[in-house]
Amino acid sequence: MSAATEHQAPTTAPTAAAEKPILELRHVSKRFVKPLDAAAKIANLFGAGLRDEIVHAVDDVSLTIADGEVVGLVGESGCGKSTLGRVVAGVHPATKGEVLFRGRELSTQSSAEARDTALKVQMIFQDPMSSLNPRLRVQDIVGEAPKVHGLVDAKGSEEYVAEMLIRVGLDPTYARRYPHQFSGGQRQRIGIARALAVNPDFLVCDESVAALDVSIQAQVLNLFMRLREEFHLTYLFISHDLGVVEHLSDRVVIMYLGRVVETAKTEDIFESANHPYTQALLAEVPRLDTRKRKFVPVKGEIPSPLNPPPGCHFHPRCPHAHERCRMEQPLLKEIAPGRFSACHLNDGA
Repeated sequence: MSAATEHQAPTTAPTAAAEKPILELRHVSKRFVKPLDAAAKIANLFGAGLRDEIVHAVDDVSLTIADGEVVGLVGESGCGKSTLGRVVAGVHPATKGEVLFRGRELSTQSSAEARDTALKVQMIFQDPMSSLNPRLRVQDIVGEAPKVHGLVDAKGSEEYVAEMLIRVGLDPTYARRYPHQFSGGQRQRIGIARALAVNPDFLVCDESVAALDVSIQAQVLNLFMRLREEFHLTYLFISHDLGVVEHLSDRVVIMYLGRVVETAKTEDIFESANHPYTQALLAEVPRLDTRKRKFVPVKGEIPSPLNPPPGCHFHPRCPHAHERCRMEQPLLKEIAPGRFSACHLNDGA
């Protein structure tokens, strides 16, 4: 293996992303703090030594996504991928670092620029039943934002919503119905129509097919790919399922306990994963040619983000861990053109 080199923006995609990024994260961290309650503060008066609880959800992530690219963000539940998606979509502000959309840092934008960015970056959630207002009809769910932001007037709203519903494969006569009158797959299509209605450039899809039956998953995934071509969309597709990501993404980013541990083109990840965590995830993906292989899950459980382990976060579960892994955090380094991994094994150690 060639010598690894350090890189300041470690997940930059080759060529296209470097030339024309639509989104860039620079050393982004997100922490959630639970302050001490009154009882804990009183206990501290007597020397209890209690502290605020801090959840380290995202830890120093740098990521660049090219215009028109589909990036799959993968990891186990609790790894911080959904929190990162919400930071990208503007739902949560970053605790540290910079989020840039088309070269402009979000925190420095004017109010008008911030409104425009909020429209251009939309999020599609895992559970459409909880993200759709049960008291509104589909006509209002899909048509409200375009009217508020002046994309369509009141007279043209009904026709506009009908067009959006057709785009996502729904009968426009359903516009008078409420969310509870639809199946799970249909509700997800309504959520997609709502996002498309404001003419976005970038979609953050947070486990958008995880709650659907396998046959419906395939239909919705095909819909995502068709819409990508029709609207020239860029996707950050968040999933715990590598099998789904394999068929959708141009590039895959693997997260573990708030950190990016590996990123590469999709085919490279599936042909020759480098990081032990990525290798373990791939070993769990069902394959026809491995039916007789004994299933071995990833050892142990993901540690708590309240108290992440020192050094490499994965070392308590890694079969290759040694003393350096327990003490020193591995840097995300370029191990081949366009391929990055954070593992001390790449240093020959």
